[in-house]
Amino acid sequence: MTKSNITTAGIDTSKAKLDIAVHDRAERWQVTNDLAGWRSLVASLAKSGVTRVGIEATGGYERGVVEHLRAAGFIVLLLQPLQVKAFGRVHLRRAKNDALDAILIAACAAAVDPPEIAPDPRLTELADYLTFLEQIEEDIKRFKNRLEHIDEPALRRIVNSDIARLKARKAAQIRDIAKRLRGHGDLAKRLKLVLSIPGIGERTALAIVIRMPELGCVSREEAAALAGLAPFAADSGQHRGQRKIAGGRSRLRRSLFAAALPAAFRWNKALVALYARLTAKGKAHNAALIACARKLLIYANTVVQRGTPWTENAA
Repeated sequence: MTKSNITTAGIDTSKAKLDIAVHDRAERWQVTNDLAGWRSLVASLAKSGVTRVGIEATGGYERGVVEHLRAAGFIVLLLQPLQVKAFGRVHLRRAKNDALDAILIAACAAAVDPPEIAPDPRLTELADYLTFLEQIEEDIKRFKNRLEHIDEPALRRIVNSDIARLKARKAAQIRDIAKRLRGHGDLAKRLKLVLSIPGIGERTALAIVIRMPELGCVSREEAAALAGLAPFAADSGQHRGQRKIAGGRSRLRRSLFAAALPAAFRWNKALVALYARLTAKGKAHNAALIACARKLLIYANTVVQRGTPWTENAA
């Protein structure tokens, strides 16, 4: 492995504190996970000559410090827990505590190339609104499931009222997100291109544009892998295992999978043909839908890449 002249630090995040380690050095320290701690962290990292920082995604507790460090000019690599865990296994690192995790994250960040596409703070903000929308949808599902086990008319009226209220909030939230996104000319153009694809409605289009900032700048294979829709081989010797999808951006994948069913059964002629062809060959319903969801994302990536709306012969 080629040695880099870039000084890298790793940060292990928790709700209350941050543990920091500088790669290949003995420097270790801890700060609080709040504005005062972030300011202290920036000063300490600058003093140590650090320019790149690796931090593991930790359920949102890392977001404040990530934004603060990027605003201060640091290159911040947001690492997935799976990346750090796999890196530790390769290097036979089994011991675990917050300080050791920071050392491991620093080593992993030093070995990983920074993303070619810089994070878009506008999409980061919109992702918060989209997550809230998804939580509303999850609440609607929970109330509907609850309704199946309620017989008392008065209780059913209460639950149905809650469902109606949540559906109204969902519709309002979609309108609000779309309005916010269309306030940016380049994002509005991207959304319009994605909406030109039959089978992709406004809800799905918003998820694609917001959850995939790389849209139009990556290959079709990379786009599918980022969404966790790329089938991975499981072959060894004479054994040919079943292809499976794994990893990727689960919220985006769920949105695409939900759109794939109506698209493959009615709205998109290319997907209707694809679904029929795959099932005729013996593919299971879910496997065929996953292929259709992958195609929807590939179509979205293609129209943004070309800068022209969908046409029927695009398939």
